[in-house]
Amino acid sequence: MSRTPNDTITWGMMLRKLPAIARAVPRIVKGMKLANVQDLTQPCGLGWCFEQATQRNPQGPALLCGDTVLSYAQVNAQANRIAHYLLAQGIGKGDCVAIFIENRPQLLISVLAMAKVGAVSAMLNTSQTGDALVHSLALVNPVAVVVGDERVAAFNDVRSRTALSSGRTWWVADQDSGDVPSGFVDLMADCADYPGDNPACSQQVFCNDPCFYLYTSGTTGLPKAGVFRHGRWMRTSTSFGLIALDMQPDDVVYCTLPLYHATGLCVCWGAAICGASGFAIRRKFSASQFWSDVRRYRATTLGYVGELCRYLIDQPVAADDRHHSVNKMIGNGLRPGAWSTFKTRFGVDHICELYAASDGNIGFTNILNFDNTVGFSLMGWELVQYDQASGLPLRNLQGRMQKVPRGQPGLLLARIDEKAPLDGYTDPAKTEKTICRDVFVPGDRYFNTGDLLRNIGFGHGQFVDRLGDTYRWKGENVSTTEVENVLLQHPQVAEAVAYGVEINGTNGRAGMAAITPSESLATLDFSELLQFLHCKLPVYAVPLFLRIKVKMDTTGTFKYQKTRLKTEGFDPCGTGDEPVYAWLPGTDTYVRVDRQLATRIQGGQLRY
Repeated sequence: MSRTPNDTITWGMMLRKLPAIARAVPRIVKGMKLANVQDLTQPCGLGWCFEQATQRNPQGPALLCGDTVLSYAQVNAQANRIAHYLLAQGIGKGDCVAIFIENRPQLLISVLAMAKVGAVSAMLNTSQTGDALVHSLALVNPVAVVVGDERVAAFNDVRSRTALSSGRTWWVADQDSGDVPSGFVDLMADCADYPGDNPACSQQVFCNDPCFYLYTSGTTGLPKAGVFRHGRWMRTSTSFGLIALDMQPDDVVYCTLPLYHATGLCVCWGAAICGASGFAIRRKFSASQFWSDVRRYRATTLGYVGELCRYLIDQPVAADDRHHSVNKMIGNGLRPGAWSTFKTRFGVDHICELYAASDGNIGFTNILNFDNTVGFSLMGWELVQYDQASGLPLRNLQGRMQKVPRGQPGLLLARIDEKAPLDGYTDPAKTEKTICRDVFVPGDRYFNTGDLLRNIGFGHGQFVDRLGDTYRWKGENVSTTEVENVLLQHPQVAEAVAYGVEINGTNGRAGMAAITPSESLATLDFSELLQFLHCKLPVYAVPLFLRIKVKMDTTGTFKYQKTRLKTEGFDPCGTGDEPVYAWLPGTDTYVRVDRQLATRIQGGQLRY
């Protein structure tokens, strides 16, 4: 992320915000009380919050999708019927149920029902197939699975590799669904005759009970399952819904983000529930239909990632670009270069950029509406020096880490304490690897986020980059190890190193891999290789660029020189006599990159 001259927050800028700060103080105080549930026996969490919202706004729209509009009372009653059915089937508190449905109301209703009985929803990435899907299921050992009709084929491909019984393999019809597939039970039909009143067990869910398992990219190349507890749901929904956005019953959040990720599921939906507001969703993001949907649903609030905003900016300018009711938006990854352009063109007053990770314990929020910042955090955090090659924090001769000067990028560490506990992963060993101990004083503990931020003044952070073995592209985290492992499965690839490279005007980093052919470049079929990668990887993880190396460069300790590869990128002027190939938009093979093509890509003439 490049730094602009106006990024530093000054005393003058803070003074101009005093009226906004004064208005925000009462709801910040109220929000902090609601968010920090101290009583371990106090009912809280998703199910409890939704029931409170239903009491507050029973006939108000809760879920909107296409022509469907469901009120809070309707959604709550449907979730209750499923909850009572689940109890009758022996599903109870602490049981894990995998959810494999694309963005539609039935996904959220199913998740809400699980929360009411105290079951844990494992939010499967709907792009996953094959080995990755099997791994994700095995990580959480679900007692049941709910499969949308649109994902039946993907599930059936791996079904024999799971231990799930057909009696607990529930199916949810889609718009054009036919008969119930063989080996599935129709969830909505079977629960239809169960009562629609709130189950007593929704009052027996407490802050330390897990609500979701959310998957993140693992350094081994396969996903990790992060634990998201009901207490954290309270903190998330209240922090964003009340403190940051001041959501009200007449607000509507429009969210096209995938609901298996925390930004869509917890931040956007949580903010809507906190305000008893409407939540409008779409199966897949559409840049051409985006503003039509916004006007159709009378949305006041947008959920976004930076890539989504770039796609909207790239659309032709229209006379009605500002003809909408949106005055605030919440999300992450909006680059400084696009920030003012988006705000000005579409007339959105408040960009509430945030920083958080589903597997972490810290969140930043841009409550005061400064530009180009993720805002501030009420949790303890520090930015420390790090090794550029490994991405690991550095320690001095005394064994302590060293803070970076203000304004300089540093590795973000989040203090782990009672106010900011670390829920971690389902695998305790993986959780332990993220914890830094004895950082500044003996006995202290910090969560290593693996991200670079800079402090631009008054405790406000600015996101700089991701470190380590993942990069972000198309709003998704990509594991370099997963990409490398898949490439090495191809018989014509002997060695592979995956990494992310920057393309001007895009968010995140595009996938690139340096590969050494098993035989020779002449025998490598690029069309077949691309088809192979598409079968094995989600589309966002397929490398856009390939660099062909006769021999891979390693350090003295036999580690690949990934930092240098990232720096040299895909420009043939930087790669010397090693050819680079690119998968261009709308094509089905890789083509050789020359200087002219590299210039066109960096100049934005090809839309990635």
